[in-house]
Formats: sequence, C-alpha cells, structure tokens
Amino acid sequence: MLYLLFALLDRWFVPPPARGRCDWLTATVYAHRGFHDRVGARIENSAAAFAAAIAAGLGIECDVQCSRDGQAMVFHDDDLARLTGQAGRLADETAATLGRIVLTDSTDAIQPLGALLAQVSAQVPLLIEVKIARGGHIAPLCLAVRRALEGYAGPVAVMSFDPRVSAWFRRYAPRVVRGLVMTEAGWRTLGAKARRHVALWRARPDFLAYDIDDLAGSFAQSQRRRGVPVLSWTIDSAARVTRAANRADAPIAEGEGLALLLAERARG
Repeated sequence: MLYLLFALLDRWFVPPPARGRCDWLTATVYAHRGFHDRVGARIENSAAAFAAAIAAGLGIECDVQCSRDGQAMVFHDDDLARLTGQAGRLADETAATLGRIVLTDSTDAIQPLGALLAQVSAQVPLLIEVKIARGGHIAPLCLAVRRALEGYAGPVAVMSFDPRVSAWFRRYAPRVVRGLVMTEAGWRTLGAKARRHVALWRARPDFLAYDIDDLAGSFAQSQRRRGVPVLSWTIDSAARVTRAANRADAPIAEGEGLALLLAERARG
C-alpha cells in the first residue's frame, strides 16, 4: 500500500519532462569533470580536460562552487588543498584571487563558469553540478549560475544533491533543464526510502543523476520506467559500463570506463 502511495505521489508531483525538453540529455556520453587524466596530465575540472572532452565529442560534467563575492567557479572541493596544494576554502576567496590559483600539475587556473561556457560554446552538451554545503544557502550560487547562463544557446542542464537547487531553477529559471543527483549510500530502510521520495517531490527535476552502485534499486528504475531520464555516475570500470548500459539512459564516466565507452563508439 505504501509503495502504491509513493508511486501515485511521484506521478503527481514529478511528471516526466515534456516531449523534446530532454532529448539531447540522453544522446551522449559525459566526461566526469572533463576528460581528465588521473596521473595529472589533465587535472579534473580544468580547461585542458574540457578541451579534450570537446575534441573527443564527449559531453561534459563539471562542478561549480561559490566564491566569496558570489561568482560561480568551476571546482569540485570545498577545500583548495587537494587540487591546488594551497590551504584554505574556496568560499573564502574572491573570484579574482581564485583565478590566479593554478591547479596542481597544470598550467590552468581555477576558472569561472562563464569562461567554461565560452570554451564549450555549444559544441557539446554540458551538465553543471551545483555544489552546496549541507544546510548552506543556495541562492548566491544559483543566481551566479543563472547569470552565467544568460544568453547561452547550447544544451545545458544544472543538477545538485540538494533538492532545493532544482526547485529554485524550476521557479526562477524554468527554461533550464534541471536534475537531482542521488545516492542511497547503503541506506535502504523505510525511512530512507521515504526521504528519497520527499527529496524528489521537493526538487521536481527533469532527470535524475544516480549513483551507479544503487542504480539497480527499485527507486531509480521505477522513475526510469515512467519516463524520467536517469543518468548514472561514476562509470569507471568495465562492470559499471555494463551496468549503466542496462539500467541508465546515459553514463557519466571517467578512467577505464570512459576509455571503454570511447572504444565502443569507435567500433560503431
């Protein structure tokens, strides 16, 4: 009975996207944080990694964080150390300061979202993951992303683990395709299942980006069966390539998984 109630409310609050709205979304392979090289030749979320993805005809998945002065900066971590070797938090620095910080083993610096949009220039689809700290304010970064996207004509979508982000774009930028990033993280209790549905109803996304380790579960597959596109991350092995091919509408891949998908595409 509870399953039927959840299914009914899913259909009521989150109908599948209108025909044609998300067709481009599932027609490509996405390079996770760009086409990067784990040994450092092309570091993640760098201009070089994005250039390599464009050259290979891959869609791009990237991450954005908010600078101290309210700019959307292309960077994954809250902390600068792992990717730059410098101490401190990205949110404590201005966009100008961040733009002078060079990524580890790279000649590329941290760049604003606007620079990435200019680089991509509608050549390939783009997924922008909006990174929000747990319980943090969403408006500054959402506004920064919306400003950067003004006038951009290429296929682009925003997504986030935080359902408030999708809800914000639904209200204030409804033309932008929006997604909810989800992981079950081993939690399969009744309460956890209920929270997933509540997050879905709150976000009202056009698509899901689902953890590959949880992709076979009933939640992701029930959404997919009723017409909500399901992308999956992070596809980085042969086993995960196979799982995503059977259970998802498009892969977000890196490493071995991305190499296998490119080889598969080359074979036709």
